[in-house]
Amino acid sequence: MGQGIWSGLAQIVAGELGADWRAVGVEPAPLGPDYGNKGMLIDQVSGMPAAMRAVANWAGGALVEAYDFQITGGSTSVRGFEAPLRLAGAAAREMLCKAAARRWDVDWAECDTADGFVIHQAKRLRFGDVAADVEQDDAPSQPTLRSKATLHGKPVLRLDIPSKTDGSARFGADVRLPGMVFAAITQGPIGATRTGIDKSKLPAGAQLVEGPDFVAVVADGWFAAKTALDLVQVRYTPADKPAGPWLETGLKAALAGEGKQVRSEGDVAAASGAGAITASYSLPFLAHACLEPMTATARIAEGKCEVWAPTQSATLANWAVAKAVDMPESAVTIFPTLLGGGFGRKVEKDACVQAAIIAKAVGKPVQLIWSREEDFGHDMWRPAVAATLKGKATATGIAAWDSRIAVPDVGSGFIGRNLPAMAGDPKAGAGAIEGSVELPYAMDAISVTHCLGDCNVPLGFWRSVGHSFSAFITESFVDELALSARVDPGQFRLALLKDKPRHAAVLRAALKAGGPLGQVAPGVGRGVALAECFGSIIAQVAEVQLDKAGSPRVTQVWAAIDCGRVVNPDSVTAQIESGIIYGLTAALHGRVSFANGEAEQRNFDTHPLLTLAETPVISVVILPSTENPGGVGEPGTPPIAPAVANAIAAAGGGRRRDLPLVQA
Repeated sequence: MGQGIWSGLAQIVAGELGADWRAVGVEPAPLGPDYGNKGMLIDQVSGMPAAMRAVANWAGGALVEAYDFQITGGSTSVRGFEAPLRLAGAAAREMLCKAAARRWDVDWAECDTADGFVIHQAKRLRFGDVAADVEQDDAPSQPTLRSKATLHGKPVLRLDIPSKTDGSARFGADVRLPGMVFAAITQGPIGATRTGIDKSKLPAGAQLVEGPDFVAVVADGWFAAKTALDLVQVRYTPADKPAGPWLETGLKAALAGEGKQVRSEGDVAAASGAGAITASYSLPFLAHACLEPMTATARIAEGKCEVWAPTQSATLANWAVAKAVDMPESAVTIFPTLLGGGFGRKVEKDACVQAAIIAKAVGKPVQLIWSREEDFGHDMWRPAVAATLKGKATATGIAAWDSRIAVPDVGSGFIGRNLPAMAGDPKAGAGAIEGSVELPYAMDAISVTHCLGDCNVPLGFWRSVGHSFSAFITESFVDELALSARVDPGQFRLALLKDKPRHAAVLRAALKAGGPLGQVAPGVGRGVALAECFGSIIAQVAEVQLDKAGSPRVTQVWAAIDCGRVVNPDSVTAQIESGIIYGLTAALHGRVSFANGEAEQRNFDTHPLLTLAETPVISVVILPSTENPGGVGEPGTPPIAPAVANAIAAAGGGRRRDLPLVQA
């Protein structure tokens, strides 16, 4: 996606190879089985028994290779590629050492590499001076990894920073091709049917293209195309049941249904009894709100189709474009560019398909850019959620925990759009409410139920996926249980983590950094939240100051994370800061509502991002760890909303169980 991983993966190779970091460059990988992301399997098989997990990894890996399945998401890049990239770097190092040793007539095992040189005592050869002497037989069957880290784990300068600073980095909308024209697009209300087009006012020089679910206008510049598009009147017949407020109210009705119990241990009903508390929570639909709207550039010529796009999956784009323009997949080439924000939205292939269809219609290279209103109005939204929890706590722990969460099945919608051969009906299950099932806390009795919500707007994966709502629900309720038992929320959690030393260490680090919880001054409170997701464990303490009207201002956030072996600590810190800011934007302001089949929030005036003035001071503690790498792109997001809600309650602002925390 063009974030820290551009340097992170290169740093893994360079460290094992012994390369000079100043001489390292990166380019996107083409489609091919060697680049399939097997890391996507990690979370899917983590709960299986060891034997089944091995079989599932083998079978899944074979499928990834067979279908050249490249995809970026789920904080899987380092987790999926650290091992093979270390082996690749180590193998290349041994091959260079063997080639140099032949020239020097020495034992290759006495050679090493550093800063771009092969070294033997006082002798040195640049990689470039010896690479041509490498023979195929020099390739080791089992490369030896370095016992001591070189670049691995050090805060080296990210390779993408200079180009992003001077403006030379190429994002999706920066692509330029000879003879290229520009397209603006309009899509109707969700589920509506197009019934007519009035193009009588279309100016000369502008060309209209009718797609299967869109209308576009093509001109010599994007502003000219958008201005001409605004003169076109498109008529629609609305859907039988247009998206509207019923989408959210229906979730609360779903909570009263039977649902599917996905975890049950002990007798929850008997353990509840006197002293039990109940709380209901809700979270709204959310847009991805990428600063770079959906865009793609396509060229079709001589029986081939080329697409340049900020995509999280060149594979899905390749499949969909080939089908849309009726070409074999081998005739379609996808060139990934840097992403101006992805967050799960740009794993979808809709803009790539539209650009290719338009390019085929006009016979010229075309760059399609969605307007901001189009981007907000046709997102693949994070679903709304409703939950009711009942539980009982004592000074020594949680006696009962009964959780019912209503949310649509995001996965079925994604698969239906992108992998139709694997599509199925929406269904209830643990995957839809990840983060709320396998809680780290010790409990005497627990029941978790997923109530399937009805939804007719397209849903997609949003940064941290199910954890983005589960953490708010569960960590808010843990706080409420602690307070009902008259126990400090931090100490309450630590007692529940007595059998989870990694979790307890992360929580202690956050509490040490953030200081005492509760009300620390009049109108100022601190709250804590803990989450385990994407192979990492993270805790955050938030400090909130309330104004006279009770509106919160988050002044400081302290985060601690155990993400296993670290490639670049600066990138870890930057990603956690990013996740906190993204999650805080949603916690304070984020909301999408629907009326008459359309999203009511269509730009940043009604779906604001966190401003610099609102952004808290953020401190990140990275715990040293020898565990396998965990993800860092997404774990920063889940804990911030509950930490802030808990801090508001501590400051005297009342318990806020509905997001966003700042109500318009």
